[in-house]
Amino acid sequence: MSSPVDGFFLLAGALALACAGMLVLYLLQRRWNEADVVDFGWSAGIGLATVGYAVLANGYPLRRGLIAVMVTGWSFRLAIYLLRDRVLRAGEDTRYRELRSRWGARAQSYFLLFFLFQALLVVVFTIPPLVAMGARVQALGIWDALGAAVWFVALAGESAADRQLARFRARPESRGKTCREGLWRYSRHPNYFFEWVHWWAYVVIGWRAPFGWLTLLGPALMLLFLYKVTGVPIAERRALETRPDYRDYQRTTSAFIPWPPRTKS
Repeated sequence: MSSPVDGFFLLAGALALACAGMLVLYLLQRRWNEADVVDFGWSAGIGLATVGYAVLANGYPLRRGLIAVMVTGWSFRLAIYLLRDRVLRAGEDTRYRELRSRWGARAQSYFLLFFLFQALLVVVFTIPPLVAMGARVQALGIWDALGAAVWFVALAGESAADRQLARFRARPESRGKTCREGLWRYSRHPNYFFEWVHWWAYVVIGWRAPFGWLTLLGPALMLLFLYKVTGVPIAERRALETRPDYRDYQRTTSAFIPWPPRTKS
């Protein structure tokens, strides 16, 4: 992002396209009663917007390309996972069923606003990679390598957590039980933790760029949403309602940051 004006036009264009995409997904939601498509649209939208930035933004081309690869690698992995695990599976996610029931006759009006708000979040979460693309240092260097390393660790950790949970859930004897295998032995939400770590990659690369402080939007907002709003609180409540062993899991296992299990008192 060479100037606030250039960045504004890129973000405004991304917002217009994100709104158009979310409106299409909203219409599909009306037809299918599957609001899960909004999560798919959010993750895919961030990747598509970042590809556009890599083509149109100013900044060192190799750095723009590196960041585009990082964001799209994260984005499309998550989008495919959400498409397979939530959108295409039978039944709407509990979160959206609860909202549909709570909103009653006004559900579709509120869902329209909700989908458009997600379009805004698409743009907000593309600010860190856009800012990082504008780092003034021309040649790729140690900070780019460190950022790529953070990205790789985060993507590998999140992918591993998703695979371990999927294997656990696929076994009939796991029904009604809590996964304590692999990364889930050390954190109750390792997938959320590594999702949060991912956003630090753009801080590492972009902190020297003009307006580099804006890269902190990624990890700050993701921590807020995951730990206080839509991630951990909802997952914990549902787990306590459906798994008798979850309260014991809470007593022995870190909520977020992976850490050796505590000994039962």
